[in-house]
Amino acid sequence: MVDKPLSLGYSPCPNDTFIFHALVHGLAGELGLELAEPVLADVESLNEWALAGRLDVTKISCHALGHVLDRYRLLRAGAALGRGCGPLLVATAGSRNLEELAGQPIAIPGRLTTAALLMRLFAPACTNLVPMRFDLIMPAVVSGRVAAGVIIHESRFTYREYGLSCLRDLGSWWEEESGKPIPLGCIVARRDLGEERLALIERGIEESVHRAFAAPERSRDYTREHARELDERVIAEHIGLYVNDFSIDLGEEGRRAIDFLLERGRQLGIFPD
Repeated sequence: MVDKPLSLGYSPCPNDTFIFHALVHGLAGELGLELAEPVLADVESLNEWALAGRLDVTKISCHALGHVLDRYRLLRAGAALGRGCGPLLVATAGSRNLEELAGQPIAIPGRLTTAALLMRLFAPACTNLVPMRFDLIMPAVVSGRVAAGVIIHESRFTYREYGLSCLRDLGSWWEEESGKPIPLGCIVARRDLGEERLALIERGIEESVHRAFAAPERSRDYTREHARELDERVIAEHIGLYVNDFSIDLGEEGRRAIDFLLERGRQLGIFPD
């Protein structure tokens, strides 16, 4: 029986298209992997699909990982971890402070995002969390629809252009609390693919990152094609912030950071044992 092509999903954000460019443009064939046409979707859609087991290999939030470990295995390559790269809690300049937010509506970029989990850990009294697509959060804050918002991705670089101020860098808070890098996103694959294919997928993603770093100009058009923010500076800053050594291999430090985040979630009753 011939294995069907692997279904693969990741976000259109520059860090993911940069990471996966080589894999989906020839490298998979070199490795003997057959991939279906990749599905590009926002991370919260990918999180929800992982709950349903829709894709064989997918990018998800580290928050979502705590809900799917019975079906998916964490891969060591392709992750988004680091320091100074976490989500930001923002509001209109001079209009809010942290004490005023309890009970107020706060936008989060999806219920299963790591940003949502960090907000719950940081401010348990703020329970009126409103999920919405990440690129709609800043306009919602500006319009007054929500009192504040937790922003991710390119929004980190553009929120001041909306007249917003940062109330708290949730990534920095996490680093201070835990002493560990902030685990934002990761790549998982279905456990039932078997050890041989899982190892090959890991190797392919790792090699894809190496090739992206070695020749970044090769992925530039692909990254620009899918980026919501087309400013070259923003795209470069985005990749520089979220793609690093942890993206090549989580290593011991990266795995410990993810384990610690999941343990904090279990303590809150968010994840199953």
